[in-house]
Amino acid sequence: MSHNHLPDLSHTLWRDTKSNQSFPKLKENIKVDVAIIGAGVTGITSAYLLTQHGLNVALIEGDQILSGTTGYTTAKVTSQHGSLYHKLTHQVGEEKARLYYEANENALSFIKKTADKEKIDAELQTKDALIYTTSDQHLNELEKEAQAYQKLGIEGIIASGNIGMPFEVKLALLLKNQVQFHPVKFFKGLLPSILKNGGQIYEGTRIQSVKGKNQPTALTMDGHTITCNYCIVSSHFPFNDQLGLYFSRLHVERSYCLAIKPHIEPPKSMTLSIDPAGTSLRTANGPEGEPLLLIGGEGHTAGKNKRSNFAPYKALKQFGEKWFGVESIPYRWSSQDLHTLDSLPYIGQHVSGEEHLLVATGFGKWGMTNGVAAALLLRDKIIGNDHPYFSLFDPRRSKLKKADMFHFVKENAKRSEE
Repeated sequence: MSHNHLPDLSHTLWRDTKSNQSFPKLKENIKVDVAIIGAGVTGITSAYLLTQHGLNVALIEGDQILSGTTGYTTAKVTSQHGSLYHKLTHQVGEEKARLYYEANENALSFIKKTADKEKIDAELQTKDALIYTTSDQHLNELEKEAQAYQKLGIEGIIASGNIGMPFEVKLALLLKNQVQFHPVKFFKGLLPSILKNGGQIYEGTRIQSVKGKNQPTALTMDGHTITCNYCIVSSHFPFNDQLGLYFSRLHVERSYCLAIKPHIEPPKSMTLSIDPAGTSLRTANGPEGEPLLLIGGEGHTAGKNKRSNFAPYKALKQFGEKWFGVESIPYRWSSQDLHTLDSLPYIGQHVSGEEHLLVATGFGKWGMTNGVAAALLLRDKIIGNDHPYFSLFDPRRSKLKKADMFHFVKENAKRSEE
């Protein structure tokens, strides 16, 4: 008998793991080399990398570790970010588009190597990633993306017809050797190394403000101080936003995901449609190892959904029923993603004149690779290594167009009124 109704409560597959590890709340003033605010992908990876360099690090989380965006992702680890590369080539030029690809490939490779090195069972599988269209209208976009791959030296494969989907695909662009995994298992797997190397981890510790140029001080809501040489703000949205004006430079999108038990064999690749509904698919294992299919999509600007909150889930369920059959739907969840003006994350010095205050935000829907790329870059900034991506991701970059900024401010102001 099938139980294919939608769950009443939003609940993510990734947080359904049997781990009761918890960390204390900060109850005293401390002094460290690096304070990291926000224990998601970037925060945990940064703490892992910096403690390996012998730095004294405090990782501070307002809620529970990995309770934010990381726990609500589809966890595709890929350098294929929709049909982004032809847009990037147009917006920021070939050289920068190529660097963006390299930064994400390096992050992917770091995840593979680290899972191996730390012996983390994160259900990591090497998969093809592919984008596709089922409509003549979007063929042109896919062809442009394939041309961008050629220009940038990305080894994409063009395919059509039967690419393992239960419906006809007009055109697909495939990237081999990408990865899918269980994000919470992977990033929790870095915590033992952080602790072993002297890192401190605090949960339930909210930060009120960060002040000071050469030696920033973070003040907790309970009045404790964390004095540090460097502070990394890797909370989803930079909370200390008086000077960075990130409000005017980040656009919030909400998207939805179902985990279903399908009747028919799902595609082996991780797939993403570039058509308007933008459906994303990948396989996963449930808590008992049962095979699941994750169906994501139905994205919209946060606060702008004119339909009921359930409508996006119903649309994803209909897609699942039509093409794969739905035996049951054990999980449903949604996430908010932050998009930047030029589609490149903001990673680096928060604002001019405060080089000890660093930020990482605006990963779009690709937080697994962009978040790790951010940690690798911030480590190099702090230990004084040169890094090819400093200027590419610099939050202070001047190429951000005034017209775009104006559009974002308008968009965000409108949203806050709703």
